[in-house]
Amino acid sequence: MKSILLFFLFCFYGVFAQTKAVVAGTIKSSENENLFGAAISFTVNNIDYYVLTDSIGFFSKKIPLGKINVAVKHQDYVEKHFYFDLSKDTLISISLDKERSVLNEVIITNTKKAGITNLSGGKLSFSLKELVNVPTVLGTTDIIKILQLTPGVQNSGDANGYLYVRGGDPGHNAILYSGTPVYGMSHLLGIFPFYNTDHIKEVEFDKSSSNSKYGGRLSSTTQLLPNKILPSYFSIQGNIGLLASQVTLASPINSKTGFYISGRKTYIDEVVGPLLKNGSESNDVNGMNYGFSDGNFTFLSQLSKKNLLTIDAFVSADALQVKDGNLALKTSLKWSNFIVSPTLGTTFSSKVSMSNAFYFSQYSNDLRMDQATIQFGVSSYVKDFGFNNSLKYLIKNIPIESGFQYVLHNLQPQKISIKNLNDSSNAFQDSKINSSEAAVFTTIKPKITDHFNAELGVRINYYFSGAKTDSYLHFQPRILLNYATDHVSFYASYNKQYQYLSMITTSSVGIPTDFWIASSDGIKPQASDEFSVGSSLNVAKNLVSTVGGFYRSMKDLLEYPYGVTQFNETTTLKNDLLVGKGKAYGFELMLRKNNGKFNGWFSYTLSWSDRNFDELNNGNTYFAKYDRRHNLSLVGMYDLNPKWNFGLTQVFSSGNRFTMPTSWYFINNNPVKEYSAYNNAQMPNYIRTDLSVNYFFMKTNTKESALNFSIYNTFNIDNPIYVVLNIQVNDDRKSVIVKQEKKVLYRILPSISWRFKF
Repeated sequence: MKSILLFFLFCFYGVFAQTKAVVAGTIKSSENENLFGAAISFTVNNIDYYVLTDSIGFFSKKIPLGKINVAVKHQDYVEKHFYFDLSKDTLISISLDKERSVLNEVIITNTKKAGITNLSGGKLSFSLKELVNVPTVLGTTDIIKILQLTPGVQNSGDANGYLYVRGGDPGHNAILYSGTPVYGMSHLLGIFPFYNTDHIKEVEFDKSSSNSKYGGRLSSTTQLLPNKILPSYFSIQGNIGLLASQVTLASPINSKTGFYISGRKTYIDEVVGPLLKNGSESNDVNGMNYGFSDGNFTFLSQLSKKNLLTIDAFVSADALQVKDGNLALKTSLKWSNFIVSPTLGTTFSSKVSMSNAFYFSQYSNDLRMDQATIQFGVSSYVKDFGFNNSLKYLIKNIPIESGFQYVLHNLQPQKISIKNLNDSSNAFQDSKINSSEAAVFTTIKPKITDHFNAELGVRINYYFSGAKTDSYLHFQPRILLNYATDHVSFYASYNKQYQYLSMITTSSVGIPTDFWIASSDGIKPQASDEFSVGSSLNVAKNLVSTVGGFYRSMKDLLEYPYGVTQFNETTTLKNDLLVGKGKAYGFELMLRKNNGKFNGWFSYTLSWSDRNFDELNNGNTYFAKYDRRHNLSLVGMYDLNPKWNFGLTQVFSSGNRFTMPTSWYFINNNPVKEYSAYNNAQMPNYIRTDLSVNYFFMKTNTKESALNFSIYNTFNIDNPIYVVLNIQVNDDRKSVIVKQEKKVLYRILPSISWRFKF
């Protein structure tokens, strides 16, 4: 009987034996750096399987048994090939060597990393190093400006550095610096790039926030990823321009520890200030003084073979001063950001890894105005103390990510003080809000067939702000279905979002007097439901087209109908804020070419966005302020030879909406305006052409020296930021002339800068 049983076991061994195995491991450099984004391909029986390394250089892939050909590629290292016979789960470690030799006048095509890469569900990944030729004002890559050149993102025009994504408000977008929320989003008027892109390795942009790991916003999530590779040698790179300069240092401390530190500063006052002062007719008018500085810091330490400690920090400070001796007016506006986040990444095995991070984030602004004897001040801040946990693991080779998050919010929406308003009293108003938020999330990525896969997520949020009426428990599902072949892919998604902290916008231009308010005192969280579909097609070898559509419904939206401040000793923010609903829908198109001497993309968005508030427009639906029907962008980059390359950006968008008076009449010789529909008028179409030229004195893997010449708004097109209506009465007092005066911030802006790396 034993012999018969043994015979059958041998006969059916091929049936019971496993047909696939997991190959996992790490990719490091010869200097023991963990390499993020290395591409590993496994070829088995003429079928290829691909995987990328994560932030700690780890990869894992299940492939069929047999003789395996392995190819490992990274843009900064020599490609490596080898083969082995796979018969069981295998753990390997691979080391790549840096390319030491540099050949002059040799161009290797089709090995350059794409500037923009499509991820699942319409998400985009940006390699900032490859987008340096996109024209900008100061010759340095501007993340916000690049995002505004992609489909689904509204062009905000001049004097505005905010994002408007798929019909949402600017406060509906989350910007995460290494997983930490940043609440202050721009320098003055959006002219200067807000982040030092030399310090940031990659940007991931999700228009729908489809990953259940991220929450708290109705619209997009932009993840800024600092460099997580341990530096193996000292290097310095930066940019010196006419109005601002930046520098980034990378240095190892020992074989397992290193750091990156960056800094930027503008000297616009030193350059422009004397010109304004010399051109002033009155010595009493000192004009405007503005300056900013910011810094980044990343510390990395490989504590052990399985543990990597990183500490990320970001700080920014802006100051604007306006003085007018004729009006006895002195104004000061300051705003700043500070974040710090230590993170411990741990790899337990080839199938399990975990990340734990604490963070602190603070944004504050302060406005002071003194005129004669009256002193007015308004300030606000938002502080976050948070913890993020994430666990990645495999169950039956299905990738799963789960985690827990907690954050304590401390806000001061408005602190208002008015002194010497009258002879008898001073006025003062202050409000502070404390709230907490806890969440658990899980994302599962099952592969249903060879071509059909899914991303199923759920996020459960509990929010509390001091009273039972201000506590909420919300269930937020995320569903993404994706069908892909070698040449075409399709996706469909649904996302449920809640937002507990809301940004209240008080200015139509980029003056940072906006403030944040938490759901409390009966103010409900904002909510949205979004549906989106899309397709991606490889039109040619290096040409990819993507099309998509979306529909988003929103409720409990907030509107603040007053200016910088509405002061009343008895009023509250709850009484001042209006609550309404809205919807947005549209069509998106993108055509992208990544390789070759000429590369770039074309994007077009056709969209609608409207709002409905009972207190506005007689309760009728009206167009949202940034309902811009058409948004078109063209980006081209051309490498003429190793010394010269060129960049071109062409932008066209419909003008944003505003409310125009429809008639005037006079009471006691004073003009009175009458209005009809809310946001009944539209600004002129926005048109802008930017050019840039780079000349390289030197360009290798480790060294670079280049001059950048850029022209912003090359054809000097007037793009007004707002319109002022001037009313003039004829001498006969029987007729009125109304003239529109268009306020333009800047026209053509040429710049020159020197970019270096040593």
